[in-house]
Amino acid sequence: MISSLGGKRKLNNGIEIPAFGLGVYKVQDDECAALVRDAIKNGYRLIDTASFYDNEIGTGKGIHEGIKESGLQRKDIFVTTKVWNDGLSYEQTIDSFNKSMDKLQLDYLDLYLIHWPGNPYSFQEPWKALEDLYSQGKIKSIGVCNFNKEHFEDLMKFAKVKPVLNQIEIHPKLTQEDLRKYCEEHDILVQAWSPLMRGKIFTDDVIVELSEKYRKTPAQIILRWHLQQDILVIFKSSNMERVISNADIFDFEIAPEDIQKISSLNENLRTGPDPKVFNFGK
Repeated sequence: MISSLGGKRKLNNGIEIPAFGLGVYKVQDDECAALVRDAIKNGYRLIDTASFYDNEIGTGKGIHEGIKESGLQRKDIFVTTKVWNDGLSYEQTIDSFNKSMDKLQLDYLDLYLIHWPGNPYSFQEPWKALEDLYSQGKIKSIGVCNFNKEHFEDLMKFAKVKPVLNQIEIHPKLTQEDLRKYCEEHDILVQAWSPLMRGKIFTDDVIVELSEKYRKTPAQIILRWHLQQDILVIFKSSNMERVISNADIFDFEIAPEDIQKISSLNENLRTGPDPKVFNFGK
């Protein structure tokens, strides 16, 4: 079980990834540098961004400042970004990667993800590009976001490299148990986005009850619920006090019966798009 903020899990290619990290979705580029820098100074070792977020410049600046001010090395920080693969060709995917790296000012990337499968599917040429960047050593690991079982089945018809990770929406109202089981059976780690359901679940009776029982905030209860089920977590906040508070989840353990109580809240309710129909806003 992950017992510290720096605790790691091993990907199917042998690379280790921190189990808990900070996402910067909807954080303004000019705010990102200070947020990421201070998160690193407070123990965060995984930073997650995307070309679509339009804040890779600030994210990269914050990474470099955080490394310098914390006395760390580049290898101590795990950096993820994503390609917005809307109809991209092989060449356009390579170009998108190069632009991301220029903005981040990094020599290599720890994890590059295809952001959405698309409807119809839009990932064959981008995946080939990711595989080539991986074989060239420019990316340490490659994976996907928002993939269902049918997307994986299609991907594996042509993929030479198996995805290491699937980043999907998971929270107590959307537990995704079947998809998580499929990924586990295929040695693909699952990472949750929107794990706190944008705060909409904080007032749920079960969460409030357990918050009082364990003397932890609703956010801490929910994040701990993820980790105890081997679900990697990235959450987003631009509030540094909340960033620090949300990491205070390694000094307690939720009892199995309470884990089940939280899981029983599932309603298959999404806060974001459904991958089955999402088509890049078209």
